[in-house]
Amino acid sequence: MNHEKYIKRCLELAEKGIGTARPNPSVGAVVVYQDRIIGEGYTSAYGGNHAEVNAIDAVKNKEQLREATIYVTLEPCSHYGKTPPCADLIVKNQIPNVVIGCIDTNSLVAGKGIERLDKAGCNVTVGVLENACKEQHKRFFTVQNKKRPYIILKWAETNDGFVAPLTKDEQKPVWISNQYSQQLVHKWRSEEHAILIGTNTVIADNPSLTVRSWTGNNPIRIVLDKSLRVPQDVNVFDGNVKTIVITEENKKNYHSKQSETISYERIDFKKNIAQQVCEVLQKHNIQSVIVEGGTKTLQTFIDAELWDEARVFVGNSVFGSGVKAPEIKGKLINKESIDSDVLKIYIND
Repeated sequence: MNHEKYIKRCLELAEKGIGTARPNPSVGAVVVYQDRIIGEGYTSAYGGNHAEVNAIDAVKNKEQLREATIYVTLEPCSHYGKTPPCADLIVKNQIPNVVIGCIDTNSLVAGKGIERLDKAGCNVTVGVLENACKEQHKRFFTVQNKKRPYIILKWAETNDGFVAPLTKDEQKPVWISNQYSQQLVHKWRSEEHAILIGTNTVIADNPSLTVRSWTGNNPIRIVLDKSLRVPQDVNVFDGNVKTIVITEENKKNYHSKQSETISYERIDFKKNIAQQVCEVLQKHNIQSVIVEGGTKTLQTFIDAELWDEARVFVGNSVFGSGVKAPEIKGKLINKESIDSDVLKIYIND
């Protein structure tokens, strides 16, 4: 049987749950009987079914399960959480063959799911398209192994290396990337848990940081505002999306604008800012964050070596002068054209 073919289908399914399954990983699962898919599923929104449950539930003739193979991108869980263990469900339904993309590094699982299946007599195959499966579960693995969210840096720079002009006439962004790149950014926002910007970006551009050009959940907004200089009438304080302001001001000096969706966290801006931000995000159980701030904010994470991926748009405009783009040292893993733009993807190697 072509294991890779079916794990590829699992990966396609798992894409559908990115952005909604968290804090669970978005897993894809298919059930195959006589080289034909008879059930498939992916992880439901948190509190709902895991991928294996949805795939097994989709099988109309449950008798076929006794001669079937279930494929999953990630090792089936072996512990009780919001739902019962998926490894037990596979055993209960007497599915004889299990093909797994990669092992779950979560200490609650970490091989225990495979051990449970082995003891029940299942034929278990591990490591099919392993790297692709690990890549898809990178957010979950980063939280589990590094105790911080997966960090994506994102910016657009001109052909001559600037991210913004030195001055401008209006409080709105000066677009460097084209409309297709801008829509792609909104898709990315729907996939990540939070988005972070600095004080100067809020004041200069008054962004909303939503997914208005895409469908999906808006990310939690994180604002670095050391001295609480951001005006209270900006879009990030509209109350429509959970917003966390990271500041060094005492509580007595906080903005009067507080609501159920706006909260404040104190850090020491004289110490490692990026590390402290990671601790705040971990406290709020945030799995991934896009850092979209200006050069100063982005460089803070670069210099602290606290980033996993950088997505850089290079437009065809030329400023001649302005705010220089961040300086990044990473491994370029992809370069593609998006109409008039070039998108470069780096990883922190």
